[in-house]
Amino acid sequence: MKRLSLAIILACFTLTLAAQDAIRVNYQGAKPTIVDFAWAYVTSIHDDEEEGECQCSKEATGWVENALNNYRKGLPQEEWITLTVDKKNGYICCESRQDTYLVRAEMCYWNEADGKHKLFAYSSWVLDNGKPVGGQFDGMTFYRYNNATKTMTMCETPGFVVEYLDAYALPRSGKDITVTKWLNNGKTQKYTLKWNGRKFVK
Repeated sequence: MKRLSLAIILACFTLTLAAQDAIRVNYQGAKPTIVDFAWAYVTSIHDDEEEGECQCSKEATGWVENALNNYRKGLPQEEWITLTVDKKNGYICCESRQDTYLVRAEMCYWNEADGKHKLFAYSSWVLDNGKPVGGQFDGMTFYRYNNATKTMTMCETPGFVVEYLDAYALPRSGKDITVTKWLNNGKTQKYTLKWNGRKFVK
């Protein structure tokens, strides 16, 4: 079952980011948490895609949805799944491991400087021995959340271009994204994308 699940994730990863352009975020309390944003995203796969594509999209994000569903219900995770939920810092990481492969999905949000919006990010990568394998649609997608309408809308990557053979670590603490770049000599180089309240600057 574990091997089959990872095979499905790897095969379908090209469709991982096929969520709706605008997503309603439902929540209880004064404001949404990272769990509310993450749940809204992973359950927003288009139902009007071709049957095969829709099913594959759901399989690609379904492991994250299943992990979040178990978390919401207080149920244990599958033995090969590790889920980290940090509501205080607005961060979630879901990982599936097999042999040298790691499938990682990270989610977090930033409060924007205008006080009216939040920026939500979903980052998904397949890694082999810590290095991205370069899947066709590995990468990140961003949504801007409007506090007034309770809706998040897909937006362009704010301030940088995603390089698909680099590894991006969303912040659990702080506000900046850490990038690891693999050089031709096999060594790595790290740099930081700094959040300025609206976008990221290098």
